[in-house]
Amino acid sequence: MSLNIDEKKTVVAEVSEILDAAQAAILAEYRGLTVTAMTELRNSARESGVYIRVVKNSLAKRAVDGSSFECLQEHMAGPLAYAISEDPVACARVLKNFAKDNDELVIKIGAMSGKILNEGEITALAKLPGREELLAKLMGTMQAPVQTFVATLNAIPGTFVRTLAAVRDNKDS
Repeated sequence: MSLNIDEKKTVVAEVSEILDAAQAAILAEYRGLTVTAMTELRNSARESGVYIRVVKNSLAKRAVDGSSFECLQEHMAGPLAYAISEDPVACARVLKNFAKDNDELVIKIGAMSGKILNEGEITALAKLPGREELLAKLMGTMQAPVQTFVATLNAIPGTFVRTLAAVRDNKDS
């Protein structure tokens, strides 16, 4: 379906806006993927907070122009689906999990913070725990010494009270 100039400008503006807030973008070739499979990919991406869109490469090149994803321009050729997310791990994980079951989806290249990611780096990124899990582990690690210190401070008066109770019980009997 052919887009008129206003529709093209709208698509470029929409993708540019999403790229401005994004941390990662991954390009995947979808040649041979059925409509049902593509819908399934979009649904799983939506659940993970990943934006997936098939855009004409000429429009995508305009959208990334001037952004930290400008490095992807030279790789934009062929039928590509663009996966964009604020969470790089979620973006990589959605595509990798889907590509396991669907050989037609081939991850080509990605970018994060202005750096090109090859397929091996995207695979490694997909194996990392998610942002929320990493933050939870970090908070647990930061709180552990404080919790131990508080428990130690609480143990001293508790031990003293139990000793007094034992002395009282000895005198009563």
